[in-house]
Amino acid sequence: MGTLSATGVHSLERTIQTTNRWLADLAESIGTEDREFAYHVLRMWLHAVRDGMTIDNAAHFAAQLPDLLRGVYFNGWNPRAVPIRRNRKEFIDNFAHPGRIARADVIKLAPIVTAVLCDQMSERPIQHALALLPQDVRELLLPAEKPKSE
Repeated sequence: MGTLSATGVHSLERTIQTTNRWLADLAESIGTEDREFAYHVLRMWLHAVRDGMTIDNAAHFAAQLPDLLRGVYFNGWNPRAVPIRRNRKEFIDNFAHPGRIARADVIKLAPIVTAVLCDQMSERPIQHALALLPQDVRELLLPAEKPKSE
């Protein structure tokens, strides 16, 4: 007899495992064992970037996410209000305040989330999403060390 899963549904188990792996990788990358904090940081990154995209672009990006994170991504979304054009300060405030993340930490954490997502998904949808944001916001989100394409 096989191992019983929490849900008994293979696709749900797979998305839970994938989400746990992403959170573990993010937590390790930001130097914490606190997965709850890693979840808040990831959620705020997803929401802040999502809000800067059109409905079509947000939907295309969401299609790249595991099912569980797709729900997190769309939670609280108002498609009638997008895209929201935020400057760097507004973007940082929007990232920090609802996630209870220090403004100074956003500057350190946002590029780490981008790097982890590039590793987990692929760099192309991330770069496409970031290209839709204002230059000063995009610069905030870009990892310090990007792998060079050859």
